[in-house]
Amino acid sequence: MARINHDDFQAAENLAEELLLNIPSVTSRPIVFICIGTDRSTGDSLGPLVGTLLEEKNLQSFYVYGTLDEPIHAVNLAEKLKEIQMKHVNPYIIGIDACLGRIKNVGVIQVGSGPVKPGAGVNKDLPEVGDIHITGIVNVSGFMEFFVLQNTRLNLVMKMAKTIAAGIYHASLTYPKQDWNKLNWLEEEKTN
Repeated sequence: MARINHDDFQAAENLAEELLLNIPSVTSRPIVFICIGTDRSTGDSLGPLVGTLLEEKNLQSFYVYGTLDEPIHAVNLAEKLKEIQMKHVNPYIIGIDACLGRIKNVGVIQVGSGPVKPGAGVNKDLPEVGDIHITGIVNVSGFMEFFVLQNTRLNLVMKMAKTIAAGIYHASLTYPKQDWNKLNWLEEEKTN
């Protein structure tokens, strides 16, 4: 798992690099970011903030779900996942969510393989999301997690969201927009 401090000088570039190492470079699978959380809790607003910032950047290579306008949260997560699976054929999913951790790790953005487990910090049993995940440690775990999420500084969450969105944007600029004709041509080249 890669750990990037949100305020490191090259945090966004490092995040982009990690993403590009983890997502398939030539694939027919659409790359889908699912930003999880709610704007009703400061600490849990990381996902929708990232989704909104990405929506404003109008990405060409990636699909983004979960914004401040249309959040994906505990109540609608299972339903939204079904919708996304119906819209895209075998999508490669990157789950984005806030999480709690040790005090020394607050402000760290993690990129790891496997799904994110939304709601784990507040003992909710929700579907896991993603082939890989990006999580931002927004506050300290261990005691009254729900209250801690409610009382997380928006300033930190916003800075982390901007770093994550910038990293994904950087990755989108170098990630090739998949073109079926090109992919078919590549497959033909391999067989000839």
